[in-house]
Amino acid sequence: MAGEITFSMIKPGAVRDRNAGAILAMIEKAGFDIVSLKKTALTKERAEAFYAVHSERPFFNDLVSYMTSGPIYALVLKKENAVTDFRTLIGATNPADAAEGTVRKLFANSMEDNAVHGSDSDENAQIEASFFFAEVERF
Repeated sequence: MAGEITFSMIKPGAVRDRNAGAILAMIEKAGFDIVSLKKTALTKERAEAFYAVHSERPFFNDLVSYMTSGPIYALVLKKENAVTDFRTLIGATNPADAAEGTVRKLFANSMEDNAVHGSDSDENAQIEASFFFAEVERF
């Protein structure tokens, strides 16, 4: 399948609330090919490394604590305009600002517990996908 990739995580709150299947269904219905998928958990060290870009922000420790509170699903998705289209599908970080029908409007509990992560650029999609998946798994 031709296309670009993006990376996503279904976060601990959405997994805990048993919304992962519905989120995966929305992703597929939106035309994304799920090329890699794994259920895993982040250690404190791995969460700190993944979110290192936010290490100086006041919410960093809370973010790390939340992301280590339960299992996550890591995904590599493929589609033309993958990054842009996925960010449209998931909606604004704050679910109160998210458009109707978006993942975050439907499944987020709060800005902090916002159901999903989506890469914000093609470059970050590659970096984030490689954090969780070996190159052979990102086909």
